[in-house]
Amino acid sequence: MTDDGMQQDRKGTDGHTPWERELLERLAFAALKEQRRARRWGIFFRLVVLAIVITVIYLSVSGSWGKGTFAGRYTAVVQLDGQISAGGEASAGNVIAGLRTAFASTQTAGVIISADSPGGSPVQAADIYNAIRRLRRKHPKIPLYAVIGDECASGCYYAVAGAKKIYANPASIVGSIGVLIDGFGFVDAMHKLGVSRRLLTAGRYKGILDPFSPLAPKERGYALAMLREIHQQFIAAVKQGRGKALKTGSPNLFSGLFWTGEDARKLGLIDGFGTTRYVARKIIGAPHIVDFTVKQNLFDRVANHIGASVARHIEADLFAPAPQLR
Repeated sequence: MTDDGMQQDRKGTDGHTPWERELLERLAFAALKEQRRARRWGIFFRLVVLAIVITVIYLSVSGSWGKGTFAGRYTAVVQLDGQISAGGEASAGNVIAGLRTAFASTQTAGVIISADSPGGSPVQAADIYNAIRRLRRKHPKIPLYAVIGDECASGCYYAVAGAKKIYANPASIVGSIGVLIDGFGFVDAMHKLGVSRRLLTAGRYKGILDPFSPLAPKERGYALAMLREIHQQFIAAVKQGRGKALKTGSPNLFSGLFWTGEDARKLGLIDGFGTTRYVARKIIGAPHIVDFTVKQNLFDRVANHIGASVARHIEADLFAPAPQLR
């Protein structure tokens, strides 16, 4: 056999040697696997985007589901759930918006605030309280009740004190009519570590309540006076909202203590025991319930979470802690 014939046998019929053919096959299979992998990732990302879109649509419309779909009269419910703060779901803006929509409906027989919150901002709580009283005056034929779940303490109780009547469970936590500013002091720890605080301010009391500086008696007195003022506003609102039902003779009523629903009833902080469904069925007489709670969409939740986190970091560095009803 000639040399040309031997080379033809080694190359094979396609003109390539075995190692070249094997390399080409490997490259082809690698390209095929890469295409399949890219296709899988493409499908995965499309599914993720679809899931996000569906979630956003759901969260955007979930607060309005059921509104106006019932032919008869119904009980409107607005939830006050979680920490009361300007950027949260239990903000005055969200709660008041839900209440206004509920009262505006011609099918609303009565309104219930479903409250389950440890409290929060005194400003937000006062806004909700004032809105409740204002809406009750504007719509005298539509009663507004509050129903407490696990707890309604401090700022939460401030907010719902304007309701016509308040119901709870015998084991609910109710009360805590007081105001606080909390924080930590690191002066002694810094002294032991040999760390000095360099705080520059424009304004004599700009650094008041700084956790890394000693608390001067005048600063302490000023903060306590401010807390007492807010406390008196809280007390006045509770007395105004509860009226003659409140047993004001109790020495601890406005001390910041909290009670079970059983004891809260004896003190006049609540009027009776019952769930949301019980009040809708037995008190209002409209057992069908429609939820008017304003729900934040996904993007708002993420934005508020990021904004609140940034604000907390800035506040920790530049400002004294704000009074809280909790």
